[in-house]
Amino acid sequence: MENFKALIIGNDINAYYLARCYHELTGKKADLISNIVPGEKPFAYTRYTKILNIKYIEKLWEEKTFLKELDIYYKKNKNDKILLVSSNETYGEFIAKNKNKLKKKFYFNYPSLELQRTLVNKEYFYKTYINSAIDIPKTYYYDCSKNQEIPDDFEYPIILKPANVILFKHIYFSGMKKIYRLNSKNEVEQVISSFKNGGYNDTLILQEYIPGDDSHLFDAVVYADKNHKVKLISFAQIGLQEHGSRMIGNAAVILNGYSQFPGVEEQINKIKTFIESIGYQGFAEFDMKYDVREKKYKVMEINARQGRCSYYITPCGFNLIEVLARDLIQNEELEYKVANKVQLEAFVSKYIVKKYIKNEEYKKEALKHWKNRVNPLYYKKDNGLKRKLLLLKIRYNYYKAYKENKWDWN
Repeated sequence: MENFKALIIGNDINAYYLARCYHELTGKKADLISNIVPGEKPFAYTRYTKILNIKYIEKLWEEKTFLKELDIYYKKNKNDKILLVSSNETYGEFIAKNKNKLKKKFYFNYPSLELQRTLVNKEYFYKTYINSAIDIPKTYYYDCSKNQEIPDDFEYPIILKPANVILFKHIYFSGMKKIYRLNSKNEVEQVISSFKNGGYNDTLILQEYIPGDDSHLFDAVVYADKNHKVKLISFAQIGLQEHGSRMIGNAAVILNGYSQFPGVEEQINKIKTFIESIGYQGFAEFDMKYDVREKKYKVMEINARQGRCSYYITPCGFNLIEVLARDLIQNEELEYKVANKVQLEAFVSKYIVKKYIKNEEYKKEALKHWKNRVNPLYYKKDNGLKRKLLLLKIRYNYYKAYKENKWDWN
């Protein structure tokens, strides 16, 4: 494979495991540009690492600053081929918006800005794709910029979440969560009021509650090449979500190549058909929940990028950075593959798996594969003392989060 540099934008778990993928592939450090707020520490996930060259920039969230920093980086490295990868939606949108300018300097694979917006904004997503190849839960919309009445015909419990995830990341209020499970109109009114008072002035999603514990949740990672053809799909059953108030919706334990429910092949074909029908390109992540009432995998959301837990496809034989490099830099014709190797990814300890996974059959299967599990943050070639101590702190925070925050999907 040709030599190339990897430039990662962001500072979350996603950014760290992308750097790990690059290091596993090449043995070299990736470069990372990250936003930093004056007076605040950088995100823990990319701190004290040997596999990253990091540059912190104030106001990287602003498009003008973002483009300026990319230009500075390019001028220093213009003799190299540079693979550009974002770890979140904001930077992905900036890349898509400035595609014509940036494609002369960098290699990247993102869908158009217009297409990204139909996926990133949950209101646009549900309204745009309600009659597509995928199945979507029944959904209602509440505009926080208006004094709407809350309908009385909801069946409770109901799920409430922000449609605009980018705006959500830039507001704060006490008790803030990514997803709420609410049992009455009064609870809905209280949460809506909190969002409004916290500065959220966009749409909230009110969605049918699909019964079932965390093991009814599923994840699929998809890669569509530069010609908009799907080349890779994974399909994994989640056993446990994170329990931190702002982390609900993120998988903590996930098992690829395994499902206790029928219809996996049919759902994979639906995903492939959907992605190709909308002309998508690049990585995407599907969050789904199996509805036992209708025997369908219903798509809760699609991330227009690799997801927080998508590292698991790398030990399945599909290094995310390598997939991009082979398509974009090597200009190879990739074969279509389903990543069906059974692979466990766990961000939490065996104690938490044993204590908090409710589905006994799933728990047994997860523990069976425990020896060969992966955790994106634990990398043998990046194990300095400070990082080891940091990872111990993260591990402790998981114990605390599960003890103090209860989230019951049943």
